[in-house]
Amino acid sequence: MSAVPGWVERLWYGASPWRWLLWPLSLLFLGGVSARRAAYRLGLFRVQQVPLPVVVVGNLTVGGSGKTPLVLWLLQALSARGIRAGVVSRGYGGRPHRQPRLVDPTDRAADVGDEPLLIARRSGAPVVVCQARAAAVRRLAEEGVALAISDDGLQHYAMPRAVELAVVDGERGLGNGLCLPAGPLREPPPRLAEVDAVVVNGGRTLPAGLPLARTLRMRLVPGALQPLAGGHARALNTLEGVTVHAVAGIGHPQRFFRLLAELGARVIAHPLPDHAPLRRQDLEFPDAHPVIMTEKDAVRCEGWSRPGVWWLPVEAEIAEIQADALLERLLLGTGLTGEEGSGG
Repeated sequence: MSAVPGWVERLWYGASPWRWLLWPLSLLFLGGVSARRAAYRLGLFRVQQVPLPVVVVGNLTVGGSGKTPLVLWLLQALSARGIRAGVVSRGYGGRPHRQPRLVDPTDRAADVGDEPLLIARRSGAPVVVCQARAAAVRRLAEEGVALAISDDGLQHYAMPRAVELAVVDGERGLGNGLCLPAGPLREPPPRLAEVDAVVVNGGRTLPAGLPLARTLRMRLVPGALQPLAGGHARALNTLEGVTVHAVAGIGHPQRFFRLLAELGARVIAHPLPDHAPLRRQDLEFPDAHPVIMTEKDAVRCEGWSRPGVWWLPVEAEIAEIQADALLERLLLGTGLTGEEGSGG
């Protein structure tokens, strides 16, 4: 997903009257989406068969919402209950793979995608990338897992799913509530009433239009800064009052810049397109201020050894009561009990 121009952001997430000029096109887009879903429901389009229950972690909006941190949280939470899960992805940002490819932690982001590589390295779980997600699930089953988690793919109806989780950006919500191109939505808001749970990432209040009975809160907790060149970590409290260059090639870079500011840093923001390949000059500035990037950006800097460059890890945190309810809903939907063992 390329960076969304500023005027489009204002159109989608503001009160711009210009959105109504694009509204007829949004109606055409919505009609196409509805017809496609109906075709799958009526059997006109075939849903693929897969040997594993699938949990889809997706969203309705264009751009980042926090899906990957939730995927990592699910892998850890399921492992704690004795369930070994794996991940499938299209591998955005990497080379397109028509045949399933098992991600190795030594792979390059340019080959398999930044998010699949991040997940494989952080979790140790098997991750398979393929343009055809159902084929990826079949390959994942060979790794002895009991469950497949699809990182994105809510709108990929050729892949069957046992559970659907939709992540919503708690700061931006559903924008103006309109489908593309007048708004940021790939499906209309009522689609959220059909998913098993809505996970709101950040924000002080719940966005409007969500099914409250199945909505829960998640927040991203930063860890110690890690040096790109290797070495000792840097405590977060050392950012207080420090001017930093913040580099972020993610779907919603403003969230990252805001997080650094909340940690006390004086932020010079450098947003980049989502999944954009980083160049060394993207990290070179005419001063000695430290450079801080996201973990997703760091995996695209393989082999670089530039001092003064750090990356910030984050972990998803969900309140215990809501976390237990989410896992119970997931186990019920997939038919798993937590007694499946750790696999092969």
